[in-house]
Amino acid sequence: MELPKQIWDKVDDLSAQGNDLCDESRFAEAIEKWRAAIALLPEPRVDWEAYTWLSASIGDVQYQVGQLDAARHSFYDALNGPGGQENPFVHYRLGQSLIRLGEDERGIQSLLKAYMLDGEKIFSADSEGARYLKKLRDRKLID
Repeated sequence: MELPKQIWDKVDDLSAQGNDLCDESRFAEAIEKWRAAIALLPEPRVDWEAYTWLSASIGDVQYQVGQLDAARHSFYDALNGPGGQENPFVHYRLGQSLIRLGEDERGIQSLLKAYMLDGEKIFSADSEGARYLKKLRDRKLID
């Protein structure tokens, strides 16, 4: 199902503005743009692919600035959108957020899902990846 062109154009524009603001380290403003884009989605918003990637973008910024509880919620939102369950990045960042929040068991499960979807690739794309990959190896969940 595709968004009507008029809505898609506005969502795409707000998303691009959010990306630009993020590149300028204007994180709160970026999140505002992405939330405004989500608000444009027809109900139920969670049914649109844009919901998934916008929620993941919000969660990623929240993770990077240390808003871990907010990031956790954003990544759970992303998991509920189309393609969210198959997105290794969503599982990876959710796992990191949960572990940093002290929810190790749930975090390990999310990291394992990321690994199952994308192997070591998702871990090697991140400077913290080796540390989280080691957690899976230490528990003998992967070789």
